[in-house]
Amino acid sequence: MFHKEGQKIIIFTFFLVVAAIIAAQFYIEVEWIRFTVQITAFVLLIAILQFFRNPKRPVTPNFDEILAPVDGKVVVIEEVDEPEYFKDRRRQVSIFMSPINVHVTRYPASGTVTYSEYHPGKYLVAWHPKSSTENERTTVVLHTPKFGEIGYRQIAGAMARRIVNYAEEGEQVTQGQDAGFIKFGSRVDLLLPLNCNITVKLGQKVTGAKTCIASFRKDDDD
Repeated sequence: MFHKEGQKIIIFTFFLVVAAIIAAQFYIEVEWIRFTVQITAFVLLIAILQFFRNPKRPVTPNFDEILAPVDGKVVVIEEVDEPEYFKDRRRQVSIFMSPINVHVTRYPASGTVTYSEYHPGKYLVAWHPKSSTENERTTVVLHTPKFGEIGYRQIAGAMARRIVNYAEEGEQVTQGQDAGFIKFGSRVDLLLPLNCNITVKLGQKVTGAKTCIASFRKDDDD
């Protein structure tokens, strides 16, 4: 299954690769060069298909957990001052996606979209400390039943040149539902309340809509 954001690129690449393979067959006489061109074209197609894959991940919504919005590796866990929307201290958990990861963004929790904003910006490498505030990005805030308001930020990296965000203010969304896509290498920051339990560690690999990033403290509900 492939993501709808890749349909045009996949179709274009398919015809380009077929044309290259046929042209090489008829116009390149040196066998090893012809074979190299054809294999390279085929590998390009496989890479594009791999990048835009969209595995189905059924989720039973859990109001006590924040799930990973994307596949990747946890590169930041820290407290930060969030100036754009919350204007207070937040727990930030950042997930870096390499080009080989699934790049679908999924809602980390069920709730209501209270804020959704796009910001143009730079294309610093995604792990750069200033990428959260200076790169092209979108910020989305969800009001959840247990955690209150939580945020996530899609950040374009050095390779990513297009962020797709489906979140619309006032919309009711479900945990694990498709929330967007980032093309070619990127990062997502989660902005969580200080009183939640972070359940991942630095360097840990996480899976979107499967790995629990944070849990609700039961004693805070008493």
